[in-house]
Amino acid sequence: MTEWWSMQTGIWIGSLGGAAAGVLGGGLGAMAGYCAPRGKCKGLVLGTQTALVAVGVVALIAGIVALATGQPRHVYYPLLLGGFTCSVVMGSLLPVVRMRYRQAEQRRLDAGILRDA
Repeated sequence: MTEWWSMQTGIWIGSLGGAAAGVLGGGLGAMAGYCAPRGKCKGLVLGTQTALVAVGVVALIAGIVALATGQPRHVYYPLLLGGFTCSVVMGSLLPVVRMRYRQAEQRRLDAGILRDA
C-alpha cells in the first residue's frame, strides 16, 4: 500500500487547512453576528456555512476511509481532525444562525404591521 501523501505534506495539510478553517470560521462568525440580527447577507452566510459543513463531512469520510485502508497517522489524522471539527462546529451553529435570520424576518414583519396600523 502506498501512502496518499508524505509526512511533510500531511503536516502542511493539517496546519494550512486548520489555519484556513479557523480564519474562515472566525470571519464567518463575525459576519453572522453582524448580519443575521439585521437580516442581511442571508444567502452568503448560510451558503458559506453549509459549504463548510459539506467540506467537513467529505474530509471526515476521507479520513475514515484512510483509517480503514491502513494509511499512516499523518494521512488520516488531519482529515479526521479537520473534518470532525469543521462539520461539528459549523453544523451545530447552523440552526442557531437560521433562527437569528428567522427572528430578524419576524421583527421586520411585525414592524410592517405596526407601520400599517
